[in-house]
Amino acid sequence: MTTAGVVLAAGGGTRFGRPKAAVEIGGEPLAVRSARAVRLGGCDEVVVVVGPIDVDLDPTDHLVRHEGWATGLGSSLAAGLDAAADLGADRALVVLCDQPWIGAPVVRAVLDAAPPGRAALAAATFGGRRSHPVLLGADPWAGVRALADGDVGARPYLERHVDDVVTVPADGLGDPADIDRPDDLPG
Repeated sequence: MTTAGVVLAAGGGTRFGRPKAAVEIGGEPLAVRSARAVRLGGCDEVVVVVGPIDVDLDPTDHLVRHEGWATGLGSSLAAGLDAAADLGADRALVVLCDQPWIGAPVVRAVLDAAPPGRAALAAATFGGRRSHPVLLGADPWAGVRALADGDVGARPYLERHVDDVVTVPADGLGDPADIDRPDDLPG
């Protein structure tokens, strides 16, 4: 099984005031931080979907410049899944770059708990609430794409198949807090 880590980093950062992919924590851009987390967490390939900015990635990572980034998360997810398919991946583990405290331990936990196979669905939970990372086997990708629209990604598909989603408690392994505004950055 080949798993591609798909980092969604294409948003314009409307509430933040600029694209968040290049925003730094500890001198490291959020997109780079997320790419490192999925790589160290055990993904075989790393795909980073960006929009209007450039980021300097690890040379082994795959950069996808998504021209339709302004249409929302749904199209960025589709672009990431397309890139994972082009790499021959059997599964995609999706993370959002604006959740910088979802690190390698959370990624590893989801990968370890996910069922094998191309039909697998799994998601981390924090405090009992589903969050990222989300693992999508390749078989559901067409269904995920069909329901992803605007700023909605895989949620509608996962809700329709809730009984098939393996939930992975990740409390204590990371934090799902996201960076929406400059005030959300650590002091």
